[in-house]
Amino acid sequence: QVQLVESGGGPVQAGGSLRLSCTASGATGNNYCMAWFRQAPGKEREGVAAMHSDGSTSYADSVKGRFTISQDNAKNTRYLQMNNLKPEDTAMYYCAVVPSFSLPYPRATSCGNYKGSWYQRAYWGQGTQVTVSS
Repeated sequence: QVQLVESGGGPVQAGGSLRLSCTASGATGNNYCMAWFRQAPGKEREGVAAMHSDGSTSYADSVKGRFTISQDNAKNTRYLQMNNLKPEDTAMYYCAVVPSFSLPYPRATSCGNYKGSWYQRAYWGQGTQVTVSS
């Protein structure tokens, strides 16, 4: 069983930065897909960034050039560095992990398909709130 804990959210002014962390306990394995999602009140959950264990990354158009996903395998932690934050980035942010073997080929591409059914079977964290004021 994998447990994910997000941290690093909080209030920030527009133009500021935050770094979210997602720490996993339990065996995620060496081959996995990890993604960050967000959900604002009254809106659908949307994928923000994803990273496959082969190092490939993908980003939603709305965050390209501002957000960076990374990992520290020694700490079993994944990060989302968020720069130049905008009020529309305000949301609850969640991390999700999917074992790579459950992804259709090509797996790195599937990892960046945020609407894929595999995310319904992912491990999810409890979320961390990001609030960006103008």
